[in-house]
Amino acid sequence: MNTETWLPLVFMGLMGLALLVYVVLDGYDLGVGLLMLGASSEHKDQMVASIGPFWDANETWLVLGVGILLVAFPKAHGVILQALYLPVALMLLGLTLRGVAFDFRVKAQTRWQPLWNRAFMAGSALAALSQGWMLARYITGFAQGWGYTLFALLIALALAAAYALLGAAWLIMKGEGSLQALAVRRAKLAWPAVVLGLALVSITTPMLSQTVSERWFRMPELIALLPIPLSTALALLALRALLNSHRVLGKLCWLPFALMVVVMLMSFIGLAYSLYPFVVVEQMTVWQAAAAPKSLQFILWGVAGTVPAILIYTVFAYRVFWGKSGELKYA
Repeated sequence: MNTETWLPLVFMGLMGLALLVYVVLDGYDLGVGLLMLGASSEHKDQMVASIGPFWDANETWLVLGVGILLVAFPKAHGVILQALYLPVALMLLGLTLRGVAFDFRVKAQTRWQPLWNRAFMAGSALAALSQGWMLARYITGFAQGWGYTLFALLIALALAAAYALLGAAWLIMKGEGSLQALAVRRAKLAWPAVVLGLALVSITTPMLSQTVSERWFRMPELIALLPIPLSTALALLALRALLNSHRVLGKLCWLPFALMVVVMLMSFIGLAYSLYPFVVVEQMTVWQAAAAPKSLQFILWGVAGTVPAILIYTVFAYRVFWGKSGELKYA
């Protein structure tokens, strides 16, 4: 296999890995922001404290994924960002709003703290919904029509619900006492929305995309792919059963989050299978979108240093601040 064949696949895999890690890691802290709605001031502080040491590291993976798209697949980068200009701008606005509110909410006078809390929640919601909208537009190849618009709205709400459930699972793992109990209650509320969203997405996606329909509903591929939806369903059922157990407040507090990671991983594998080998669905394959082989070889040296550095930084941050979260403090 020559470099023109395997190098684009390497960069596609790295980009996919970066986006998967981002969805899991930044997904839970966006979910925590969504769950602040209706929480007490004390619980809000505890929620922010649980994500405080990690959220900067989490967003690094988004920068890495988009950076690989820019330098390794410049043709696709132009097409994708041109089609998604507005939701990308809204996502960046939401992430910026979160960053500003994160610092200002504790520095502000008491009367202004609710404003910054609302800004943090609004930024989280805006980023989560924008990402869901972009995902839907991307997997349908940016097709136009009211059906595709409704599908994008469905995916946006489903992803926000998944982030909320992921965030609740994170709080169960990192919180204690009344915060942990609140997270269990919020997880129970988010669970039906996630299940319904996944079911509707699984039904409507093949109807809207001929490529996805052909990939999933022909033999023997259908049988070979059954472990993906079955694993997802089992993980969600196990998660719901665990929420009714007192053990989720003790030694098994980590398990809901692990089960949600399984759900995200299976969803990613299913999506990757559905879209391969396209970078822009039904328009541009990975090889058509890739930069020149010599450019990719040069970029590979940079990626070989950057990806391990980001990985080490992320692992180090989680290792240092692992365990139950403490009181919210700012230097």
